[in-house]
Amino acid sequence: MSINSKETYSKFIKEEAKRLGFISCGISKAGFLEQEAPRLEKWLNNNHNGQMAYMENHFDKRLDPTLLVDDAKSVVSLLLNYFPSESQNEESFKISKYAYGQDYHFVIKEKLKEFLHSIQENIGDVSGRAFVDSAPVLDKAWAAKSGLGWIGKNSNLITQRVGSFYFIAELILDLDLEYDHAVTDHCGSCTACIDACPTQAILAPYIVDGSKCISYYTIELKENLPNDMKGKFDEWMFGCDTCQDVCPWNRFSKPHSEPLFNPNPDLLSFSKKDWTEITEETFRVVFKNSPIKRTKFDGLKRNIKFLE
Repeated sequence: MSINSKETYSKFIKEEAKRLGFISCGISKAGFLEQEAPRLEKWLNNNHNGQMAYMENHFDKRLDPTLLVDDAKSVVSLLLNYFPSESQNEESFKISKYAYGQDYHFVIKEKLKEFLHSIQENIGDVSGRAFVDSAPVLDKAWAAKSGLGWIGKNSNLITQRVGSFYFIAELILDLDLEYDHAVTDHCGSCTACIDACPTQAILAPYIVDGSKCISYYTIELKENLPNDMKGKFDEWMFGCDTCQDVCPWNRFSKPHSEPLFNPNPDLLSFSKKDWTEITEETFRVVFKNSPIKRTKFDGLKRNIKFLE
């Protein structure tokens, strides 16, 4: 392949990403993530994954995309904005903004399917796989490597112009492309996220104990919530946005333009009383195709009861 076609293909891929509604697209060379390997190993050894046992599976595949896609050459990283134009009623139990609309897995998978088809149609015989938080891919590491932002002290990917309220997805392709470069860290001496975390889950800059995060407790933990956390959830009943809400870079967040991420109006207007009295039938209607279905009706009721 000539340099010229690498350039042409990369340009086409970035333009196509924009057409499909992604706010950013970066490309990096597929290979073993050397710097991440010891970090991931230490994080797992310290049990910072809690009961998320799936994080221990496929250790090698998490670090090397060539084990996921035969002859992988490039990782195309993509960001899709989910910052809402409206917020919940202030006198309410809180839901993480990413869960306001339809489940992002389905929304993004459809876009990625179209993306891959378009690449194959326009470039030719290209093999690849699409990933959106559903396989052992270190998406934040790849996005940072391809220059889409830096990993902040709260372990989220942060971008200067748009903050951090976006989903990350990838296409891993057996196609040589032009590669982007990582950007510098712009957290500086700021500790807003560390200071604001209600459960002190950010142990030190860039080190998050996943098993202490409110998102872990309210979504991943299937058993009873620990009593020593009572009163520390700051009204969050599904997920938590605190470390993002206080991040100075998120003052640049702009509302998304994806209709499927628009919330059911009830979700925004419900009061604490409405949530406390929610029936299974209402739950099914309000959260049709929503990520909140992951915690199920009983899980949400458990979380609400814990906040009362």
